[in-house]
Amino acid sequence: MSLLAGKTVVVSGVGAGLGHQVAAAVVRDGGNAVLGARTEANLAKSASALDPDGAHTAYRATDITDEAQCEALAALALERFGGLDAVVHVAAWDSYFGGLEDADFATWQSVIDVNLLGTLRMTRACLPALKSGGGSVVIIGTQSSVAAPSQVRQAAYASSKGALTSAMYSLARELGPYRIRVNTVLPGWMWGPPVEAYVRFTAHTEGVPEAEVRQRLTDRMALPELATDGDVADAAVFLASDRARAVTGQSLLVNAGELMR
Repeated sequence: MSLLAGKTVVVSGVGAGLGHQVAAAVVRDGGNAVLGARTEANLAKSASALDPDGAHTAYRATDITDEAQCEALAALALERFGGLDAVVHVAAWDSYFGGLEDADFATWQSVIDVNLLGTLRMTRACLPALKSGGGSVVIIGTQSSVAAPSQVRQAAYASSKGALTSAMYSLARELGPYRIRVNTVLPGWMWGPPVEAYVRFTAHTEGVPEAEVRQRLTDRMALPELATDGDVADAAVFLASDRARAVTGQSLLVNAGELMR
């Protein structure tokens, strides 16, 4: 039986990478995917690629810093498919790099507004529909919120995602009486467009083969390979499904065993 047969899932942050893979996994596993992102052209491209006849997808341009747009995306799920069973939060600002000494705190505030408050806005917009029959909230976090990598500094991103993981515990307790589960997936190095770009850039900068840069990453894993966007998407779909009906308030590392807790 398909994990998400007959279920409708809102997926935020659908672009070329993880968001698209999550939406594809939802449709593959029998569900309806309602796609949100700021750029409508990206949404149309993803929807066309994963569901050419449009029977199991709908999309609306959505900026998760805008509460009305969040509410409109949740409403689209009801209008198109008659209900809402889960929301997977992929949307995030992850392109600001640096630490404390060089911090621009105005930018930090913007990162927090997207990653922490934007996720909470989108969750609250989905609550009326989720409360009617229970469901699942799946947050895509990051391993860097619990163990900072040595290769790159993303203190603002890690901090905002760490705050979101902390918020998960309160949400799981608050929403549990409605049979709404709240969980987090924590990816580490994840083979997809951002890491592919990092490998290409590092290889070019150092004048070494891309395979050498990639090997440096895989050498730290218990499994001799990097997790992929698809692996993280599969974990999100599991947590969104009824197979995880007794799982709430948990953080699942998907990292090929780089960090174990």
